[in-house]
This record gives sequence, structure tokens and C-alpha cells, in this order.
Amino acid sequence: MTKSSAASVDVKRPQKHPVDEILPVPKLAVYGFQHVLAFYAGAVIVPILLANSIGLTTTQLIHLINADLFTCGIASIIQSVGFWKVGVRLPLLQGVTFTAVSPMIAIGMAAGGGVDGLLVIYGAVIVAGLFTFLIAPFFSKLIRFFPPVVTGSVITIIGIALLPVAAADAAGGAGPTLEPTSAKNMAYAMGTLALIVIIQRVFKGFMATVAVLTGLVVGTVVAWILGDAHFSDVAISSWFGVTTPFYFGWPKFALAAVVSMIVVMLITAVETTGDVFATGEIVEKRIVREDIARALRADGLSTMIGGVLNSFPYTCFAENVGLVRLTRIKSRYVVASAGLIMIVLGLLPKAAAIVAGIPHPVLGGAALAMFATVAVVGFQTLSRVDFHDHRNVVIVATSVGLAMYVTVQPDVAKAVPQWAQIILGSGITLGSITAIVLNVVFHHIGKGRGPAVAGTPGENLVRLSEVNNMSSEEFVRTFSKLFQGPDWVVERAYARRPFSDTNHLRRSFQEALFAATPEEQAQLINSYPDLGAVSVAMGVEGDASQADQSVLGLTRLAEAEHQELAALTKAYRDRFGFTLIMAVRDNANIDQLLSHGWERLNNSPTQEHAAALIEIAKIATYRFDRLVADANPIHSARSRRLDT
Repeated sequence: MTKSSAASVDVKRPQKHPVDEILPVPKLAVYGFQHVLAFYAGAVIVPILLANSIGLTTTQLIHLINADLFTCGIASIIQSVGFWKVGVRLPLLQGVTFTAVSPMIAIGMAAGGGVDGLLVIYGAVIVAGLFTFLIAPFFSKLIRFFPPVVTGSVITIIGIALLPVAAADAAGGAGPTLEPTSAKNMAYAMGTLALIVIIQRVFKGFMATVAVLTGLVVGTVVAWILGDAHFSDVAISSWFGVTTPFYFGWPKFALAAVVSMIVVMLITAVETTGDVFATGEIVEKRIVREDIARALRADGLSTMIGGVLNSFPYTCFAENVGLVRLTRIKSRYVVASAGLIMIVLGLLPKAAAIVAGIPHPVLGGAALAMFATVAVVGFQTLSRVDFHDHRNVVIVATSVGLAMYVTVQPDVAKAVPQWAQIILGSGITLGSITAIVLNVVFHHIGKGRGPAVAGTPGENLVRLSEVNNMSSEEFVRTFSKLFQGPDWVVERAYARRPFSDTNHLRRSFQEALFAATPEEQAQLINSYPDLGAVSVAMGVEGDASQADQSVLGLTRLAEAEHQELAALTKAYRDRFGFTLIMAVRDNANIDQLLSHGWERLNNSPTQEHAAALIEIAKIATYRFDRLVADANPIHSARSRRLDT
């Protein structure tokens, strides 16, 4: 065979995607162990907190830790390796979701605590896992009922509801060991928390991902040196042990518990969807609808297995998604090797006994950091909500308010009939159902509902639901004024329907702009008039441009200012070959605008191409916000009054 023919054969040979690459065994072991370290603290803290809260013995806790790690390993292999239509086959490591901690504690306590409470939890976990497995193919149709206003509210509620659990551990643990006034307990908790914060501040990369684990280890070692950590159960624990199905007894099924756990799994399904897309971007693999269904089937199956093998609900661990980005190791078999390591750890009761010996205050200090982070994730999710729409304010305020009402005063459930206690028995259940129902009522029921996004009240008012039902021509006619020149940005934004809220609609224009080819972007840039130009193209685009420039009076400048602006725009065009574009509203006066313009002449052509696109996006955003303000004059006036 000639060299040329051999080369042609090599070119045609299909290349394996990095995700599907099987690394040498030593590398798989090292990288897999790294994932286990990043994951370990988050994995073991869930059974510890649950056992402490519902009154399980140390021996029972050791078994829970082993069962958790063992099932985490199975779940991770299912998700990363996959079989049939189960498992997304990406480097996604599975762990017990923090979202389930507070609901499980509430379920266990409502059932009397101890093993009886644990059996009711397992019944709910099994049913919720089956539910998730069955709805996986249809979840893409249900996800519109879980926009950020719902998921953000629920995650915030869960995070806030978890904090009292962490605080109780920081004070010595629930029950007779609780000593809120103990300076020693406070020192352990605050010391552990401080160490976690310091590590996060001083270190970057992998060390930052194991900050919680390091805090737990150091805090426990200090407590052991001072005689406050005891590991007597390590000596009496077996070297080897296998978790058996239904070790604590047959599961019990309660409707309230099942409803609560199904809500948890719906929220985690949204989180899993986000993690799958995030991982797809990191490993550069396109994600399609069937991938989401595969991932959710894996979550559902793993959760069912968890209920059978004495563990809990499973989802993708965000910490390990970040580790994939950090290490740039994209092979899914690294996560599979981490799964094997966890299975081995789940067979070692002595190792679990060491973990079970972590003092309550040390655990509480770490839990304060971890569970407050859950609430912060809720805040981040809510930051994507359009709070210019007062209905979203009502949804968040009402759901959080009712959740805290029941969380702070749990006995209020006794004031209602038994059937109503299904909802009122848990603040998380009540808050979640409230957010879901109010979202449906405000955003999905009734024709013409949805925030007003264009027009004026009583005259061609356009609501979001109507935007989602527009033809392409109607959509372009409504929003063409956002951009000068060609309509391709608006046309491509139209293809991104349906829009969940005005923020989603606003982002769609920006995404269409930045996803275009350089040639299309250059054409758009040159469609914008020079700053201060007297003659601007007529029509809605010209009106919008004139309105933008009138903010600083650019078309009515004094002669000297006009000449300097003309000199600036000419110098810019001579240097870069396209129009100087600036969002006029970002400048306090003409002097500031001129100063910024002259500074930009020092940039490279590539930098200025990007800067021009950013300025176009800003201008479009200002114009879009003006449309929304005109459509909501009362709210707009109130906002302006509060801003002054």
C-alpha cells in the first residue's frame, strides 16, 4: 500500500470521542480517586445528618454510610457507562441530592423517627424513583412548568430549611447532646467553617473542591486530640460487609411522603437537565432530547435501587461537573472507575465507622457552609427571573412565606384535617406545591396571560403568550426596531420559542447575535449609522436610532462638539473599516462618550469587532426594556420613582 493510500485510510478511520476514550488503568484509578475525594464529603454528610435527626443508632448510621457509598458507585456506573436507554454516557458522577435531605427528615420525624421513619422514607424514595423513570421521555414537555421562578423558589426554600438542621449539629446535635451555650461546640463549628472559607480563599483548582472534606478531617483530628472525638465503634465494626436489600425491613408507603419525594425528584430532574447540558458543553458533545431522557431514567432507576439498598434519591453532583472542567479529563470511564472505588468503600464498615465518629459540632460547621450554598444556588436561579413582572414577585414571596410559616411553626398542620396535612405537614412540600400551582395559574391558565412585552395598554398590547404564538412575520414586525439593518437576528430569535419569560426572550436576541457568522455580524455592524449623523434611515429603525442618540443630544451638538464627534467616527472607520458603535445611554455626557471613543482607537480590529457586537447587544437591550416599560407604564413609573 502506498503512503498516500495509507494516509487516506487513516483520514477515513472514525475517531473516538474523548468522552468514550478508555484510559490506561493507572490513570483511571488516579483520576477516579480524585473524583471520589471531591465527592466524598457531600456523599457521607447526608446519611449522617438524617441519622442524627431521626434518632438512629451509631451502628445503623454505619450501615447507612456503607449503603450510600455502595449505591453511589452503582448509580455512577449506570449514568456514565449506561445500558439500553438508561444512562447519558457522560462523565457525570451520581450522589444523594441535598434537595432531599430536609424532606426526608420531615418524613422520618412525621412517622415517629427511628427505623419506622426510615422505612417510610424508603417507601417514598422507591415510588419517586419509579415516577422519575416513567416520566423521563416526557419531561421535556413538563419542564415548561418548572421555570426559574419555580425551581429557584423551591431550592431557596430547601436551603433555608436545611440550615436549622446544620445549626442543631453545630450546637452539639439534636436531642440530649444539644448545648447551644457551649463555647467548645461553637469553637469546633466556627473553626471548621473558618478553615473551609480559608481554603476556598487561598487555594484554587482541586484543593478548593476538597475544602469541605479537608475541614471535616482537620476538625475531627483536633477534636480527637482534645478528647472530644471517639472511635470506639471502629474496633467492633467488621472489616467487610455487604448491604442487603431491605436491611431495615420492608418499606412503608404514605401518601404525604410520596408526594413530597416526587416534588423533590421533579426539582432534581430540572437540575439534572442543567448538569447534562453543562457537561455536554465542557466535553464538547451535542446534547439532544433523548440524552436528557437517558439521564433521567438513570436517576429514576438509581433512586429505586437506593430505596431497595437502604439509600436515598440520586442526581448528578455539580461538584464533579466542575472537576471535569478543571482537569479537562473528559472520559466517562474515569467516573465509572470512581464508581468502582465507591463500591469498594461501601463494603468497608470500619471506614464508615471512622466517618460516623465525626463530632456533631464539626459536622455542623461544614453543613452550615454546604447547606447555605444550596440556598445561594436558589438565589442564583432566581436572579434569572424577570421581577419586572409582578406575578413572579407574588409566586416567590407567597411560596417562600408559606414554607417558612410551616417550617417555623410545624404544629399548624394539626389545625387542619388529616387529608390536608399531606400538604401542610412539610414547609418544603407546601412551598413547592404553592410555587408550581401559582406558576400555572399566573403563566399558563387563561388566554392572553403572560407579561406584556410590547405595545401600550389599550392599544396593540402584546403579551408573552401572544409572542409565542406569533408567525415569523408578526414577530419580525414587532421586534425589528431592536436592531438596525437586516432582520436575521430577530428571525433567529423567533426560532428559539417558546419563551418562558421576558428574560428568556431578551436573551434569545443576544444569543442569535453572537451565534452568527463573522460575515453576518460585519454586515449588521455596518448597518448602524454614525454617531451624531443628521440623516438616519427612516422607519421604525430610524426612529429607534434617533431616540437613542437624543439621550445625549447627539443630533443637536454645538459646532465644536459635532466636529470632534465627526472626526472620531471618521478616524474609527479609517482604522477599523466599520462604524463606531456605542450604547449612548452608558455615558453620562458627551465628553465621556468622546473620551471612551478615542480610547477604543487603541484596540485591535478583532477586539473592536467583539466590542461592536457587545454595544449592539446593549443597544438592543435598552430598546427591548423600553418596549417592556411602555407596555407596563404603571410598574415602570413605580420603578423609576424608587430608583430616584
